[in-house]
Amino acid sequence: MIRIQHLSHEYPGVRALQDVSVRIEPQSITALVGPNGAGKTTLMRCLCGLERPLAGEIEVDGINVIEEPRRSHERIGYLADFFGVYENLSVAQCLEYAAAANGIRSGLAARVLETATSLGLADRLQQAAGTLSRGLRQRLAIAQAIIHGPQLLVLDEPAAGLDPEARHSLAALLRHLQASGMTLLVSSHILAELEEYATHMLIIDGGRIRDFRPLAPQLQSTRSLQLELAADAPDAMRLLAAQTGVAQLRQQGHALSFEFTGDFAAQAALLKTLVLAGVPVSALHPERVDLQQLYLDTLKTPGSPHES
Repeated sequence: MIRIQHLSHEYPGVRALQDVSVRIEPQSITALVGPNGAGKTTLMRCLCGLERPLAGEIEVDGINVIEEPRRSHERIGYLADFFGVYENLSVAQCLEYAAAANGIRSGLAARVLETATSLGLADRLQQAAGTLSRGLRQRLAIAQAIIHGPQLLVLDEPAAGLDPEARHSLAALLRHLQASGMTLLVSSHILAELEEYATHMLIIDGGRIRDFRPLAPQLQSTRSLQLELAADAPDAMRLLAAQTGVAQLRQQGHALSFEFTGDFAAQAALLKTLVLAGVPVSALHPERVDLQQLYLDTLKTPGSPHES
């Protein structure tokens, strides 16, 4: 869905992006993270055709964004970190305006209702946008960004200012959009929130990509698993190490973590073997990815920038 090659951009006296290359697959949710001033917003604005880079190539769904920015906008929805809605207009009028601004003329009422329904705003269509809560304003802003049916949605700090309940609701909404076929790129400083929905993490620092990796187990041929024991089991390590597909075994108390190569049927067979061997298994589950620690470890690690 996204192909960026050797992208560089600068402001007077500042190189904001330096030789950035990355490919992002369709129907993924990529968490874009990095320190303040790392180049995240500049990367997103270049991707959306709102900034012209110094050098490099950008394609979205096969369209050259630099050469055809207007055409690329048909495929892209963008929500800036400081967004606004027309407070004196109703929710329906805000969506009608956004649709018309994106060239939608026929079937306007149906498109407005469909978009409002998908974002849980169908019962608010006649309510003034200025009377909505912060969370509902966020939903309205996202609805405005996707009413033209883009394949890619780019969100800059969408959870800023939201309370925990609204953040949880936002995470569910982003998963819903992904399930409907959309690709998402989300910038955020709230790493714990990103764990709820991100399938990939892209770390940028000093205008360079430091790491890009999948997070969701189904996107990896090798999965990180954790086996939890109900009691001491001296033979558990030996038995587990002897099984096909098990590697990088490590133990901390009653928890055994390891890398496993195999499908879910092989995982079920592994669990059956351990139980029949008398290992007191209380749980077997994917090892939780600690994005906070992964992010900090990446920034601490010296070396050349990562390129995908």
